[in-house]
Amino acid sequence: MLTLPEELRTLGSPALLALPKTVFLCSRAYPAAIERDTYRWAMEQRQQQRCIASGFHSRLEQTVYHFLRQGSEQPILYVLGRGIQPNTAFEHEADLKRGYLLFITPFEPEVSAVSLETATIRNLLLADMADDFFIPYMDPGGNLAQLMADTMVRGKPLLTLDIPGNAALAHPDVRIYRPDGLLNNSRRATF
Repeated sequence: MLTLPEELRTLGSPALLALPKTVFLCSRAYPAAIERDTYRWAMEQRQQQRCIASGFHSRLEQTVYHFLRQGSEQPILYVLGRGIQPNTAFEHEADLKRGYLLFITPFEPEVSAVSLETATIRNLLLADMADDFFIPYMDPGGNLAQLMADTMVRGKPLLTLDIPGNAALAHPDVRIYRPDGLLNNSRRATF
């Protein structure tokens, strides 16, 4: 990771930073057809207790975050596009005590809202942390497509869904996710 730990503000278990991390991102505008397979992917991640890192900003990302939190030993890195606010510890007290949740940000608490600039910085931090990515849908020409063109992403595997219009399919290290691991145990896409 290029970002130095002392450059970051954290709340929770910093030991989670040492785990292999799958970064989960999705464009804000996405086809509803991706939801079912994305939820199946999340079920597999929770079953495998794979560490998931995300900004959990889009509606789909937020839904997956709430689902992942239901796993009592599910490691989650919640990377913020703002500073850690004083009420964060109170709102997530039980998850933080279990040691499976880490809030992380490069911003001071005075940065209380996410802007285009802070979201871009957050996404670069996620790219830096990633061992691999799951991006079920990426809008062509959007902010996420720009992120995935960054040199920091080069050589990192990307898992996505094979649907029309998905810009993630053009990534050089792409693999197609074919959900079936939990439901029929035949074949499962892995990194």
